[in-house]
Amino acid sequence: MLAVATLAALAALSGVNAYNNGLALTPQMGWNTWNHFGCGISEDTILGAAKAIIANNLTQFGYEYVLMDDCWHAPARDNTTGAPVADPEKFPNGIKDLADKIHALGLKFGIYSDAGTYTCGGRFGSLGYEEIDAQTYAEWGVDYLKYDNCFNEGLAGTPLISHERYANMSRALNATGRPILYSMCNWGEDGPWNFAVTIANSWRISGDIMDNFDRADDRCPCTDMLDCKLPGFHCSVAKIIDFAAPVGQKAGPGRWNDLDMLEVGNGGMSFDEYVTHFSMWSLLKSPLILGNDITNMTNETLTIITNKAIIDINQDAIGSPANRMWKRSVNEGGDLSLWAGSLANNSFVFALLNTSPAEQTVYLDFVDVFFDQGKAYQTQAYDVSDLWQKDVAGNWGKSIGTIQGGFNVTIGSHQTKVWRATPVQSANAKRAYGEL
Repeated sequence: MLAVATLAALAALSGVNAYNNGLALTPQMGWNTWNHFGCGISEDTILGAAKAIIANNLTQFGYEYVLMDDCWHAPARDNTTGAPVADPEKFPNGIKDLADKIHALGLKFGIYSDAGTYTCGGRFGSLGYEEIDAQTYAEWGVDYLKYDNCFNEGLAGTPLISHERYANMSRALNATGRPILYSMCNWGEDGPWNFAVTIANSWRISGDIMDNFDRADDRCPCTDMLDCKLPGFHCSVAKIIDFAAPVGQKAGPGRWNDLDMLEVGNGGMSFDEYVTHFSMWSLLKSPLILGNDITNMTNETLTIITNKAIIDINQDAIGSPANRMWKRSVNEGGDLSLWAGSLANNSFVFALLNTSPAEQTVYLDFVDVFFDQGKAYQTQAYDVSDLWQKDVAGNWGKSIGTIQGGFNVTIGSHQTKVWRATPVQSANAKRAYGEL
């Protein structure tokens, strides 16, 4: 293998960075150990999940990464080389063997580290060890790195300081010559949507998620993330959605706002709340990383995470997150909000979110839905499909007809309804040319 310094020079000359490394052209999809298993992981835990992805046919929906989070580490690094070492009891065959087994299933393998002296679970971090760690990960066959922010030695407080700390690992990964998706997890500190777009494929925008829809918690104290000094943790789904609303403009192919791992199936929310969780993560183009025990899923959980129509919104080639067009407080508490975005092939997605504790009825005016597209689109008739209803063939996306101007919607507490719309004129033109 070429020396790391030589590889780094070659990478710099070629202009390769996370933004153009060819990875995450649509938001990454997969599964991570942390939300359900925490530090209680082993080779068996991870291989079992990989086999469950195959057994549940999740690959056909795009789930491809098997991600090992914190606590895989031995008590210390190799005392001769300084290289990272895995816990020999949890991983008796080593990480390369585990990665090879996952690759043999047709899946990709990810690992975790921290841009600090220790990981959040108290294991050794990568601060100052970026080159040897990246090189070792590449030799192990790693395809993905989640890179956390605990014990960062105060190397934060301005975008430049945070950028340099995280760019060190970006450069080290690129220098290995192996394509490794780089997922920054700095909790939205110092506004990564402004500084991470050329060094990472995704970046976390908030403190850690909790498996709850809207519980207020002082451990997630900020009311928005644009000037947040303490991202914290125990952030509810509704709060993270609010955090994400203004920063969608910074995302696009190869670079995504990460709203944190999915909680669907972990038991803390209702079916409607999990539908909202999955829908909004998809519309906002967050990575879809499952965080439940996928070896033991209910039919409801499987129904949500395999809604192809919703996943198609997340994986749309344009890569444009939906925008919040309005947000209105309601008398019972909470609010209603309208979200809309553009899709490939002159199609559109829009959604109504109800965070209030009561059912609401609202008129969805196409002047609001198509505000960004202008008057011609606002007055156009559309073929509209409800993406949480199935058609007669059993496919998600039941047609609710041709609609012009808008329509009334009744929506339950903590529900989200999602629609896809195609201008009738465009659909007719395609039919005329035999494209439909």
